[in-house]
Amino acid sequence: MEGRGAGSSRAVYERLTAEEMDEQRRQNVAYQYLCRLEEAKRWMEACLKEELPSPVELEENLRNGVLLAKLGHCFAPSVVPLKKIYDVEQLRYQATGLHFRHTDNINFWLSAIAHIGLPSTFFPETTDIYDKKNMPRVVYCIHALSLFLFRLGLAPQIHDLYGKVKFTAEELSNMASELAKYGLQLPAFSKIGGILANELSVDEAAVHAAVLAINEAVERGVVEDTLAALKNPSALLGNLREPLAAVYQELLAQAKMEKAANARNCIDGESQDIYDCYLTQAEIQGNINHVNVHGALEVVDDALERQSPEALLEALQDPALALQGVRRDFANWYLEQLSSDREQKAQELGLVGLLEKEEVQAGVATANMKGDQEQAMLQAVRRINRAIQKGVAADTMKELMCPEAQLPPVYAFAAAVYQQELAVLQRQQQGALGQEELFVAVEMLSAVVLINQALEARDASGFWSSLVNPATGLAEVESENAQRYFDALVKLRQGRGVDGTFLSWNDLQATVSQVNAQVQEETNQVLAVSLINEALNQDNPEKTLSALLLPSAGLDSVSLPVAPRYHLLLMAAKRQKAQGTGDPGAVLWLEEIRREVVRANQDTDTAQRMALGVAAINQAIKEGKAAQTERVLRNPTVALRGVVPDCADSYQRVLEGAMAKKRRPGDTAFWVQHDMKDGTAYYFHLQTFQGTWERPAGCRLNTSHLTREEIQSAITKVTAAHDRQQLWKANVGFVIQLQARLRGFLVRQKFAEHLHFLRTGLPAVIKIQAHWRSYRQRKIYLERLQYLKANVDAVIKIQAWARMWAARRKYRRRLGYFQKNVNSVVKIQAFFRARKARDDYRMLVHTPHPPLRVVRRFVHLLNQSQQDFLAEAELLKLQEEVVRKIRSNQQLEQDLNLMDIKIGLLVKNRITLQEVVSHCKKLTKKNKEQLSDMMVLDKQKGLKSLSKEKRQKLEAYQHLFYLLQTQPIYLAKLIFRMPQNKTTKFMESVIFSLYNYASNRREAYLLLQLFKTALQEEIKSKVEQPQDMVTGSPTVVRLVVRFYRNGRGQSALREILGKVIQDVLEDKMLSIHTDPVHIYKSWINQTEAQTGQRSHLPYNVTPAQALNHPEVQRRLDISLRNLLAVTDKFLVAIISSVDQIPYGMRYVAKVLKMTLTEKFPDATENEVYKVVGNLLYYRFLNPAVVAPDAFDIVAMAAGGALAAPQRHTLGAVAQLLQHAAAGKTFSGESQHLQVLNDHLEEMYLKFRRFVCRACQVPEPEERFAMDEYSDMVAVAKPMVYITMGELVNTHRLLLEHQDWIAPDHRDPLHELLEDLGEMPTVPDLIGENVAADGSLDLSKLEVSLTLANKFEGLETDADDTSARSLLLSTKQMLADIMQFHPGDSLEEMLSFSVSSAQEAAHRQLMRQRQACAAQNSEPLRRHRSLRADSLLPLAEKQRRVLRNLRRLESLGLVSASDGYQGLVDELAKDIRNQRRHRQWRKAELVKLQATLQGLSTKTTFYEEQGDYYSQYIRACLGHLAPGSKSSGKGKKQLSLHYTAAQLLEKGVLVEIEDLPTSHFRNVIFDITPGEEAGKFEVNAKFLGVDMERFQLHYQDLLQLQYEGVAVMTFFNKAKVNVNLLIFLLNKKFLRK
Repeated sequence: MEGRGAGSSRAVYERLTAEEMDEQRRQNVAYQYLCRLEEAKRWMEACLKEELPSPVELEENLRNGVLLAKLGHCFAPSVVPLKKIYDVEQLRYQATGLHFRHTDNINFWLSAIAHIGLPSTFFPETTDIYDKKNMPRVVYCIHALSLFLFRLGLAPQIHDLYGKVKFTAEELSNMASELAKYGLQLPAFSKIGGILANELSVDEAAVHAAVLAINEAVERGVVEDTLAALKNPSALLGNLREPLAAVYQELLAQAKMEKAANARNCIDGESQDIYDCYLTQAEIQGNINHVNVHGALEVVDDALERQSPEALLEALQDPALALQGVRRDFANWYLEQLSSDREQKAQELGLVGLLEKEEVQAGVATANMKGDQEQAMLQAVRRINRAIQKGVAADTMKELMCPEAQLPPVYAFAAAVYQQELAVLQRQQQGALGQEELFVAVEMLSAVVLINQALEARDASGFWSSLVNPATGLAEVESENAQRYFDALVKLRQGRGVDGTFLSWNDLQATVSQVNAQVQEETNQVLAVSLINEALNQDNPEKTLSALLLPSAGLDSVSLPVAPRYHLLLMAAKRQKAQGTGDPGAVLWLEEIRREVVRANQDTDTAQRMALGVAAINQAIKEGKAAQTERVLRNPTVALRGVVPDCADSYQRVLEGAMAKKRRPGDTAFWVQHDMKDGTAYYFHLQTFQGTWERPAGCRLNTSHLTREEIQSAITKVTAAHDRQQLWKANVGFVIQLQARLRGFLVRQKFAEHLHFLRTGLPAVIKIQAHWRSYRQRKIYLERLQYLKANVDAVIKIQAWARMWAARRKYRRRLGYFQKNVNSVVKIQAFFRARKARDDYRMLVHTPHPPLRVVRRFVHLLNQSQQDFLAEAELLKLQEEVVRKIRSNQQLEQDLNLMDIKIGLLVKNRITLQEVVSHCKKLTKKNKEQLSDMMVLDKQKGLKSLSKEKRQKLEAYQHLFYLLQTQPIYLAKLIFRMPQNKTTKFMESVIFSLYNYASNRREAYLLLQLFKTALQEEIKSKVEQPQDMVTGSPTVVRLVVRFYRNGRGQSALREILGKVIQDVLEDKMLSIHTDPVHIYKSWINQTEAQTGQRSHLPYNVTPAQALNHPEVQRRLDISLRNLLAVTDKFLVAIISSVDQIPYGMRYVAKVLKMTLTEKFPDATENEVYKVVGNLLYYRFLNPAVVAPDAFDIVAMAAGGALAAPQRHTLGAVAQLLQHAAAGKTFSGESQHLQVLNDHLEEMYLKFRRFVCRACQVPEPEERFAMDEYSDMVAVAKPMVYITMGELVNTHRLLLEHQDWIAPDHRDPLHELLEDLGEMPTVPDLIGENVAADGSLDLSKLEVSLTLANKFEGLETDADDTSARSLLLSTKQMLADIMQFHPGDSLEEMLSFSVSSAQEAAHRQLMRQRQACAAQNSEPLRRHRSLRADSLLPLAEKQRRVLRNLRRLESLGLVSASDGYQGLVDELAKDIRNQRRHRQWRKAELVKLQATLQGLSTKTTFYEEQGDYYSQYIRACLGHLAPGSKSSGKGKKQLSLHYTAAQLLEKGVLVEIEDLPTSHFRNVIFDITPGEEAGKFEVNAKFLGVDMERFQLHYQDLLQLQYEGVAVMTFFNKAKVNVNLLIFLLNKKFLRK
């Protein structure tokens, strides 16, 4: 340290001036503060695992709260989630500096340190950090926090660096100047330990003394003394472990020496304190925790060395490690992961060392993740198998695409393929498929799908890459055959058509094998063809035959006898090809060879058949049978022409003559020769019927055998002679046909002449016929006319009868039709009546002033039927059951958690098994049935007892809470009398419970009235200008936004913003950056990445320099256009969804606007709209835009988070919308964004119209159909369920602040509080029986209050002057009268006299109503005043209504001029409200039943968990109890007998008062186990005489041991060593 070194180098005897001494003091203070900054920096680096700026810059970097919030996340992640830290990467801070939202980070940190219990005396203010008003206070708090966390074992110890670090003179001077600006004294960092101990202890003197004793014991170095001092209960030290006592001594001694050395280095500028050299209680606890952690890590290392999962699990569950997420079923995963981490660390360090606590925690988290992944994978595989079995391809595809299954990628367009193939594989396996089998199958199927896709797209390159993919699993794929594979598979797909286009793996493998076989076959065929051509060149028939017979040639029909023919034809074909091509060396191709071979075979076959046919003809000629000869001559194989069946005899005769001419004597040869058309000869053996193309050796031809040519010549001669003979026979028909044609010509000529004659005379014939027909018709008409004229009367009579008969038939048919369809007629009439009723009801609902006839038609709906009462009773019952079920489940859950803790302590020998057993008994079936009764008050002696005093107390509370619920001014004032940090808890625990979280219309209406009143009160008392509502943090606004952002409000946010946010997240190409420097750097990085060369431009530039580059301007312009496009989408979504914003938010906005306008009449309309827009957008909508994942706006995968570009884009949109809503424009540092100002002005106008529309909502009275009479006409009285803690706290707060809440002592609140009297005691409220049970928590006991209004009139009579009660009773009586009196107006209806029938009907209705009311419980009974009016006779009701109407008219409530239409309108409103109430009640019943079912399921789960714990306890009892041999039935129970001398020798007995040691042998102690485990009876005898008995509880012994008490007293005389007594009992009784 330069400054410090300079000061110390001065001469000892040199005197300093006052200025020099002041300067030296300032330098020393600056150096000390810089050391504290360096200490805080290094400690925070150790906690955050990241490098921090230098101490000189640390203060400035702490102002944005990011580092502090990250620090809070390290030790309180539940309070400070990482995703809620604003500007976590500090990009906004680096670009634009501090933002007001950075204060949220500071508040998060303050909440975190308050959550862990750091005393508030260390807390800095938010302005100390944000405005840098008192940074030393902040560093002081960080030091206190480090010591506090070290004590808790949550963070490393902070190191004292005073005198160990150096700073430059400039740094010291600057820091001294900074400290001078604060004008504050530097906090005493060395006294943090003492202050912390004083703040956290109960008895400061005892703690101080115990800590001093520990320090002195550490100085002495005696391990036993140090351990005894540490065990002192006054030291408030925990987690002490005797086996580590030596390590405690060593580490504490070392820490004390270091602290003393550091204290000696400090300058004596501040007052000395004993804790400057001594360890504080927090430091001692921190070092103990450090030793415990190290010891626990050694146990973990030993378990890893032994590879024991059970030992490792037990070590990981050590409380000293405080590991998160250790699960019993993951022991093997932990062993595998931590062993791997240990080996890896050993390889990196070169030696085997212990894993750090953070490394163990990371290993546990990794193992949990792997285990969860494995379990998720197995579940996914099971779902896949089930989906495959169901056979729905879409479901199978959905499960295959699940990432938990860890399967290769699948393709949705081939879902049917996966389903089909996997189903086949599943049937083959005859069971479920494993993950490995699915992986291989899916990988192969995906490769096959890609191949099919490439085939369909004709993509050869993609096809080949997929074909050679190892995942495909195809064998013998050759690259040179790629195109042939592709062509073959394409051809195969085309051959299958549309229905079978997909090729399976078997098809692919078969095609590949087929193509390979074809290629090999072609290769072999080429070799065979070359051999054939070589044999032809050599003109060697034998070689030609050998080559043709090769299998590779593919010539299956090669025959040995045809070999000469093959050679001959092939040679001829080769010569012909050589001549045709002009190439003497031309060779034959395979097709040509195959063609010639086939031709040779065909020639041979033809010659063979022809030879057989000729032989058959010669044989038939020899036999002399003409018919047989003619048949064989027609043999097609011989191909003889002109054979006529009629010439058979001639053929036989001529052929016999030809054969006789050729026959020679002695000719017995069998060979004959047939000449073929090509000039070759074919030799045929007549006996063997075999032929050959070569002349056989020694061949002699038969001379008498006729050849084919000779037979054909003979047939031609015979056939020609026969044809000439048949010539004339064939011409007879021709002559006859010629004659017939000549006769036909003559007949047709004659017919034509006759037809011509008829056509020329046709008109004359028609005219003659017409004249004759007309004459006959006129004659008939005249005769009939004369007849009718003679009988006119008869004709008229006949017509009348005919018309009558027709009319009667039509009437009867219609009557029969109606009778046949009478049901349809009734339906039609009912339809018209229903339509009329709907029209009337629509008029009742929608018309402001419905007529009396419409109201009369529906007035009966106001009558409460028995079903209404039953439904109301059921609703109240379900509400009570749900609340009790919730409380019961909470108690069960707490008991189970406590049971879990006690079982863990039992393993550690902290509590007795008996305590665990007794706690477990609370979870037995009998007590579980009584658990709900434990949650309610003792009805025999508690608040709900049947005594008059308790009843009055209960009614007083019911009256009080009714007043609080219906008069919101009291609670509104009470909220602002409470500290701000307690307001939220009070709202959630009391007020929201009082209003049942707005679960029905009445509570929602009253809660809104509270919000309205509280907001008006806050603006009236705390707001000095409208802008305060924006810059500050109004309590009511914060509570309103928090309430309406949950539940339905969250779903509204999802509906408004979900789609546009999802579009932004799915657009991967969208990139919005408005910072010129960021765009410039991105451009430089992109250029260097593309060119591979370092850019010549500077990397660090200012925004103005960056904007000088055209490329930056172009990219900025693109980003701004994208930003405007996306922002417009958000703006349209918000403005178009104004109706989806919760009604409560809109109504509060309306109240805010009206109240601000009323208080600040001079404020402009723009200022008011900006404040309301801030509420609706910035506080309600903006957080969902910035962090949609935090408000569940978009679905995120487990552990998923938004990418940085996505969050940056949403932040830019939110900033632009915020400017638009606030009417702000860009200026100053954001000059490059000024191009957006015009657009911002347009958006501001749209936002203003949006706010105006949002504020246009009806009043709650209209929205919820509530008014001042609603409670009076309601069937069910309101009920609230409140715990005793909430009730007592509310009572206490009202007593404390009653003068402020209700200044007027005549206020009803004072009267109700006087009725309650003083604060109630526990026996008064819950009864002595429940109060005596120490296991119950007062704050959790619950009571249901049926709210009632104390100040409501009991009756309504003729002298009642209350306008409200008068109007209500008039409406009730008028509704009864309407049901019995007609009339179009009230005056007309009330003018009718009452008949006896109407009075009887009225009495019957009243009796029914009274009977129903008598069957209902008290909360469901009608108002007493209403019941009194309903019992009056109908005539009396009529008179009272007339009188009440006159009184109401005098009060101005109704008017006779409009026929009392106002009263009719009130009745119509009641009818509408009754309908809405019934609809709401029906929906509420369904919801409560579903909720009750879910709670029952949860209760069942807790009961099963309790049963599991019971089984575990029984197992523990079985292990700890003595063996069965010694505890069999009928055997005496084991008992220990020791003399006092023996116990003294063992160390168990310390002394016996007033008894010398020499007499100890005469004292005998008998220790006998009791019937209940953990209890022992100690009997003391002196000289064989029973002296005293003492009940010893093993649980008490363990409690004393835990508290560090070494000696206890028996019989008020004998003192025993607690630890040795426990050892004796464990050894002798509990088998430990």
